[in-house]
Amino acid sequence: MKVIVDQHKCVASGQCVLTAPEVFDQREEDGIVVLLAETPPEHLLDDVRQAALLCPAQAIWVAEQEKQEGEQ
Repeated sequence: MKVIVDQHKCVASGQCVLTAPEVFDQREEDGIVVLLAETPPEHLLDDVRQAALLCPAQAIWVAEQEKQEGEQ
């Protein structure tokens, strides 16, 4: 999984930080999202997906990576 954020669309609601604080943070001066982990670890993937769904500005995208042949 790769996470992409569009800071220009962000409305600083903080939903992403509340949902996945290990992956998202907010700039102190204006609350705009800051991506901490472009490729989050496996145990955080569900939280990242949920954060993307909750984002009121739709400023977070999750690019799922297809498994290579032979992977489980």
